[in-house]
Amino acid sequence: MIKDNQQHFNRLHVLIDACVIAASYLLAWFIQFQILGNITGILFNQYMIVLIFVIPLYLLLYMAFSLYTTTSVRRKRVEIDKIVEANTIGLIVLLAALYLSRSVEDITDNYSRMMFFYFYVINISLEALVRNCIRLALQRLRRKGFNQKHMILVGYSRAAEEYIDRIKSYPEWGYELMGILDDNVEYGMRYRGVQVFGRTEELEELLGQTSPDEIAITLGLSEYSKLEHIVAVCEKSGVHTKFIPDYNKIIPTRPYTEDLMGLPVINIRHVPLTNTFNAVVKRVMDIAGALGAIVLFSPVMLATTIAVKATSPGPLIYAQERVGLHNKNFRMYKFRSMDVQSPKKEKGAWTVPDDPRVTSVGKVIRKMSIDELPQLFNVLKGDMSLVGPRPERPFFVEKFREEIPRYMIKHQVRPGMTGWAQINGYRGNTSIRKRIEYDLYYIENWTPGFDIKILILTIFKGFVNKNAY
Repeated sequence: MIKDNQQHFNRLHVLIDACVIAASYLLAWFIQFQILGNITGILFNQYMIVLIFVIPLYLLLYMAFSLYTTTSVRRKRVEIDKIVEANTIGLIVLLAALYLSRSVEDITDNYSRMMFFYFYVINISLEALVRNCIRLALQRLRRKGFNQKHMILVGYSRAAEEYIDRIKSYPEWGYELMGILDDNVEYGMRYRGVQVFGRTEELEELLGQTSPDEIAITLGLSEYSKLEHIVAVCEKSGVHTKFIPDYNKIIPTRPYTEDLMGLPVINIRHVPLTNTFNAVVKRVMDIAGALGAIVLFSPVMLATTIAVKATSPGPLIYAQERVGLHNKNFRMYKFRSMDVQSPKKEKGAWTVPDDPRVTSVGKVIRKMSIDELPQLFNVLKGDMSLVGPRPERPFFVEKFREEIPRYMIKHQVRPGMTGWAQINGYRGNTSIRKRIEYDLYYIENWTPGFDIKILILTIFKGFVNKNAY
């Protein structure tokens, strides 16, 4: 389906996935009890009752892992990774539910764990196969020219180039670019095969001659004086019109708009966590999550305490000054992973490969992110959150605020133990600019579900840090 019909396609895709889940479950039952002939005290009907809970659980997980967006339809490898991750969480939830319900009803002891494992493998395989078939079907439709939308761009600008880049990258959206109208570049100039074939004053005439399905206004900032006339021409012709602003470096992807007595007002930066209710929800999640994690990881922290004290003289906990919410400094806790050194010596330097300051135990706990577990107490104190942009030392904050645009926006929320940038691989010795891009996306798109998703993905991607030295 094309981009505009994505919502309808997603609804169909949910229905298809529900059928795939049910078919995988039934096939797993058939293999376990019919083909392999395993005996069970549980009747077929009792297994099917569980399916009533399995289908909604897995559909919710697929939604949480963004498997119903155009991105997941496009990228095969990323899509399969998400299918595996969602099914792994689903299997863990199912097995945990069976274990916890034993005290309620003895019958749960007789459910076959192996059958659920078969379901796990079969469902991943069938989901990957079905989605690949859908992808191939969409590509075939595009190649045959079915359900295409023909579009003219008005204005050649950065916005036009970025829009063309996306259209060319994702042909399954179904757009055919007819050309560009612009007053500042020569006739015949091409960008990625899309030609400038006229001037903006020719728009009304061309609309009558070519009958495009859509117009995309991609004027440069200096030409916005023409915008009102171009919109009037498009509306007069009845053609669907969209506007791609040439200020995406200023306005965020999802701007926050207000209606001021009929006057639209666009806020430059929308931070959901400035809302009191959202802030309270996140704080409650932080406190509950930190307490649970402290209990869960207490054996690991105890073992780390013994290892650090036994192998290196000095304090157990290393407290380092970092910049947090509203640019206020706080002391962030870590298990000490280096030899004791003067504050002046370590103030302005990152660790490097084979850094002689890192202890033998420190190499292990840094690689596994165990050294960061004491930050759970920073979370309880309110200095940090479980999820958010990683905090940096004051020296580097002063450096980056001058070098990287929008760097200081990250301090509008509490810093986190893990974050959207970290699970996407930007931690340690990686690009600060890319890290800030991911941090800003998180800040502008925060929801409780987004936090939960990041915490879940941290299990798969966040503990082992290949950039830790």
